[in-house]
Formats: sequence, structure tokens, C-alpha cells
Amino acid sequence: ALSDSSWSLLDPSQTTQLTFSSTMDTTKLEEARMLLSRMDYSRTTCQDEDGDTILHIYTAKGLRECAYAAAERLRDIGRLDAKEHKGKTALLVAVTANQAEIVQDLLSLGAEINACDVNGQTALHLASHYGFPGVLRAILSSRPAVNLEAPPTQTYLLEPLKDIYFSTKAMEKLSCVQMLLGAGASLLSQEIKSNKTVLHLAVKEGNIDLVRYLLSIPLPNMKDFVNMKAHGHTALHMAAGLHGNLHQEVILQLLLSKGADPSIRNLENDQPAHLLQSGLLGEQNWLRQLLRSIFPP
Repeated sequence: ALSDSSWSLLDPSQTTQLTFSSTMDTTKLEEARMLLSRMDYSRTTCQDEDGDTILHIYTAKGLRECAYAAAERLRDIGRLDAKEHKGKTALLVAVTANQAEIVQDLLSLGAEINACDVNGQTALHLASHYGFPGVLRAILSSRPAVNLEAPPTQTYLLEPLKDIYFSTKAMEKLSCVQMLLGAGASLLSQEIKSNKTVLHLAVKEGNIDLVRYLLSIPLPNMKDFVNMKAHGHTALHMAAGLHGNLHQEVILQLLLSKGADPSIRNLENDQPAHLLQSGLLGEQNWLRQLLRSIFPP
């Protein structure tokens, strides 16, 4: 007989975050299937006032076996990709909850990998933005189903760089960038609105590790890449504007060593040297380095 505690496991209002092993517990899965079959049919298939299905809730809580059983039920009636009020399918919820195993399960059951939320964000975009290597690996392993080119994935490679600092999380996001590049993402991609490349964003954040990594990637047109403009600014302009950043000088040197052109002017007709912080250090150190690259001895 099924115990009362088993029923509470399947009740979203009473469950808590659980951790499952990488191998699904078949006993728990069978129990979840049985419990679902005894629940009111509408409860297992309909959406609540927020648009959530029981699958959305189990997924957000990390209840893998319960989520799998619920996904089977919704798949059978063609509602596996039902969206809640923010446009998220259960797959997108699994991504944002960093539930890599559930992401893999949902994809194996036929969840639409290129579904978008109300902001046009796909699973790939969200995994990249939050810097979840395990989730991203699950998504990329589904290729060729995942669309690397569909909007807004033109910017998915850029998103991980926006909040990167020197921490464990930063290393996870760097890992995501490396995976995306390995999967065929273009280093030359630019944001639709700002035209920034990954290099612009890495420089703007003053992230020396990312700048060094990006500039270490062999490109036949490295000089063109380094000198790409975003609203008139090259990466060198952005580096010159890193006032007070401890890595400013090193980033400037790295860019110059890869062919950054200090003579290029932005929309205000300023060269990078004009954007350096005023004062002794800026005038005698960074500016001299820039001038030497224009007029070598």
C-alpha cells in the first residue's frame, strides 16, 4: 500500500528541494507514476492561475522522478510545452533552476528546445546567461535540434560576460563561453542593439582572464576582430575608459599586442588616448604606451 508520506511527496505544496543522483531511481519513478494515476486528472494536466502545470512546480523544486512522470502525462496529451505566465515552458524552468538532469529528461521526452519565454529567451540563452555548465552541456548534447542562430541566440555568447567577476561563478561562466565556442558560436557575433562583441563586454567589465582567453583564440582576422566598433568605440576605447581598474594597463597592452589601433577615433572624434584618466599615472604610463604603438622608436 502507498503511504501518506508518499502522497505528500507528490503534493507541490508540501515538497521541499531534493537532490537526486544522476541515475534515475526507477522505484521512485514507478511510485510517482502510480500516484499521478490516482490523482484528479485535471490536477495533473491543467494550469493554475499563474499558468503553472504540476510539471512546472515539480521541475522548479528539483523533483526529478515526479517531474518525469508528470512530463510523460503532459506529453501524451500534447501539452509538454505548456507555458506559464512569463512564457516559460517546464524546460525553461528547469534551466533557470539549474536542474541539468531534468533538462536532459525533458529533452529526451521531446520538449521543444527552441521554445522562447516572453522575453524571447531560449533554453540556450538562459543557460548561458546564468552560467550553468551542466545545463548547457545537456542542451548542446541535443544538437542538431538546438538552434544556434535563432534570435536571441545572436547574443547568447555575450550574456555570460555581463556579470562576471573573479569568483567560482566567474569560472563557471567562462566554462560556458568555452563550451559555446566549441559548439560553433561565432566570436564575431555582435549584440543587436549595441553592436558589442564578447571582447567589448569582457573589456568593459575589466575581466583580465576573459580578455586574455578571448585574445588567445587563433583568428585569421584577429586585427579586424580587435578593432570592431560598438557605437563607434573599439575595445581599446573601452579599455582606456577603465578608470581605476587594476588591470587597465595589462588589458591595454594585450589589445595593442593583438593589433588594436590607437589611432581610430570614436563618434566624438576621440582616440583611446583621449579617454584615459587625467593625472600623472595616465599621462606618463598608459598614454606613453599608446603613443609608442603609433610612433615606434
